[in-house]
Amino acid sequence: MTDKERAYYTEHIRGLLSEDRFQHSVNVSHQAVKLAQIYGCDLYQAELAGLLHDVMKDVGKKEQLALMEKYGVQLSEIERNAPKLWHAIVGAVYVQKVLNIENEDVLNAIRYHTTGRAGMSLLEKIIYIADCTSEERNYKGVERIRKLAVSDLDEVMVEALADSLEKRLADHTAMHPDTVEAYNEVILARKKQ
Repeated sequence: MTDKERAYYTEHIRGLLSEDRFQHSVNVSHQAVKLAQIYGCDLYQAELAGLLHDVMKDVGKKEQLALMEKYGVQLSEIERNAPKLWHAIVGAVYVQKVLNIENEDVLNAIRYHTTGRAGMSLLEKIIYIADCTSEERNYKGVERIRKLAVSDLDEVMVEALADSLEKRLADHTAMHPDTVEAYNEVILARKKQ
């Protein structure tokens, strides 16, 4: 990414995010570039998607819904009842419609960074993992996930998706089918190896 592009996108998100969320987005961008270098992914796309992945995170739920309605986004029943997922859904649309980013892989990386999905691209996996391993993250087990992230992307996807599903079970909340399908896909792929 050029310095001019980086400055433009950085200032754009700075105006939409709290200082903590802004720093998280910068950290995810750095982590995404690090992982992209290891796994041979496009560095520009990794940096861009990492920086913009939470662009709508601090926007109010009413405004998120209004933007989704404006742009014709249809939510599933599970998504309607899971406002924590909305920022990713509307974020991808916002990045496309407002920031004029058309790269489908970047848009999908933003859209699926909270749920994952079956058939994730390398960039999508990198953003998913960069989000849960960025520098400021301090949840139990994060160091193990960070170490795994730089050595085996498929194995860390299994661990990260399993953690996500375990949290839904513990909270007695609905599991997004995309997360279940992503988990099943990586588990079945491992068994074939």
